[in-house]
Amino acid sequence: MNFKHQSVLLKETIASLNLQSGGLYVDGTLGGGGHSQAILEATAPDGCLLGLDRDDDALAAATARLQEFGERFKPIKANFADMAQVLATENISEVDGVLLDIGVSSYQLDEPTRGFSYMQDGPLDMRLDRRDGQTVAELLALIDETELANIIYRYGEEKFSRRIARRIVEERERQPLSSTVQLAELVASAIPAAKRRQEKQHPAKRTFQALRIAVNDELGALEKGLAAAFAALRSGGRLSVITFHSLEDRIVKTYFASLARGCECPPEFPVCVCGKKPQGRLLQRKPQTAAAEELADNPRARSAKLRTIEKI
Repeated sequence: MNFKHQSVLLKETIASLNLQSGGLYVDGTLGGGGHSQAILEATAPDGCLLGLDRDDDALAAATARLQEFGERFKPIKANFADMAQVLATENISEVDGVLLDIGVSSYQLDEPTRGFSYMQDGPLDMRLDRRDGQTVAELLALIDETELANIIYRYGEEKFSRRIARRIVEERERQPLSSTVQLAELVASAIPAAKRRQEKQHPAKRTFQALRIAVNDELGALEKGLAAAFAALRSGGRLSVITFHSLEDRIVKTYFASLARGCECPPEFPVCVCGKKPQGRLLQRKPQTAAAEELADNPRARSAKLRTIEKI
């Protein structure tokens, strides 16, 4: 296994966390360990970090990469949505900062056997944790056509979701759907030719995104993980989140805004009666994005957005 992944917005992320020597941090999406390595280097000589991931390949690669930091680094197989339970098990009451880099890694996208790629043939899997949950192939074998169309529309923002769902259901009656290229070609065939010619990206990209989000419950995990991460912060601690598509960013933006807003009284109330105070301070009104230099080196950083909030 050659786990390759280029950490996006690395400088911006490290700056956003306001790292301190001796601090305790959590990387809830360990991946290849690039962000974690930078955090550990910036918090030397005694800063510590817990690295969470539900992907066995990511844990193995990051553990090997970060072994030089010894007991300062602890890898844990877990979904960041379960961060509260993880910290309780580790007898940790609060931390100085949390990083969540949402989505999938370059390795997962590029490794055919993981089933994420619509460009290379592989099994229709797409699970982040291959020991748990339903594969995409299993999902497509049984799901109702209307529900499938809703998933593709909601999570992929695909205008032709109904046509795609219908083609999938028709095809599975003839033969099982088992490979990524088989599905990618099927999706492309359901999109009008004129629309396909206008596309700058592969016509199956949105559908693959939607199915990946569905089998991994990515948006549900994000909502739970955000709440758990913010609750774990000490006063002055920071939560930084990197997202890669509008659905994720919308969830983060809305949650951060609710923490920073405080009062929830109707606008017509002359004075506040709810008594709710802001719990966090937004570090930037607009998300940080990759600079031209980074984009030239890593085009996949194009859609990355970084938002940070500080606990009051």
